[in-house]
Amino acid sequence: MNLTLLATLRTIIEQGSFTAAAGVVGCSPSAVSLQVKQLEQYFGRPLFDRSTRVMLPTDFAREVVHAVGDFADRLQTLRSRPVVEVAGRVRVGVITSMQSDVLPQALHALRQRHPALDVVVPPLNDSDELVSELKAARLDVALLVRPESGGSRRLIWRELHRQPYVMLAPPNATGKNAKQLLEAHDWVGYDLSLAGGRVAARHVRSLVPGARCVMELRSMDAIVAMVAQGLGVSVVPQPRRPLVRAYAVREVGLGSRAPFRKLSLVLRSSDEGSRNVEAVAQAFSDAFGARAA
Repeated sequence: MNLTLLATLRTIIEQGSFTAAAGVVGCSPSAVSLQVKQLEQYFGRPLFDRSTRVMLPTDFAREVVHAVGDFADRLQTLRSRPVVEVAGRVRVGVITSMQSDVLPQALHALRQRHPALDVVVPPLNDSDELVSELKAARLDVALLVRPESGGSRRLIWRELHRQPYVMLAPPNATGKNAKQLLEAHDWVGYDLSLAGGRVAARHVRSLVPGARCVMELRSMDAIVAMVAQGLGVSVVPQPRRPLVRAYAVREVGLGSRAPFRKLSLVLRSSDEGSRNVEAVAQAFSDAFGARAA
């Protein structure tokens, strides 16, 4: 039994309608209706009289709410009660491109907020490898790209950021848009062994089928450096702004059909609610927020 369903039932009775309750609990009226149906299936009897224009709670519904009382509120209060500290060890995996992007900010925040938390970042950088380590319980949480297939259902995926792909071009490159730039310059590929690299390659070849890939690189810093030297143009997940400014490369948008990748925090279901993992999740969420500002 999900206690949230009981809290929703009590809110409906207090507010007088599904619509009013939806505004209080923070979801849509249809979601509230679905929760009521789940409760009715659980109890095996109706909770509202649907024979009239205005649905009224049954006597049984009022009896349920009375039995629950303020139990849910008390549990939430206990859950929200602050603890002295977040402490211990947490093992965090991060893909290569994010290790020099949001990871430093997240680690700095964790050190400031939770000095007793020992954050270990193993030298792993491939999404598939990180998923395997998570399943084997050798990592507690990982920041990686969610596969186009959706990812393993054995894990919990929390999307933190949708990172668009952009084109990078030398500062003085000719061409107003991505297609013109690809026709005028060689193509510096983002590692095609990565799912993100294959996404970039598909977009490049949709613009210029005969585009010539002169090299493939995994390091975002290396790609930006090559482009800055005039060795070609590249389609990559949008790099961090300080890197683009440092090399003075042109960043060209790919329009409304630009591909993007889903950067997600991934954890095992058994670790959901862990204070250490939640502290890491908050730090990365804040780092992405600062990145977008």
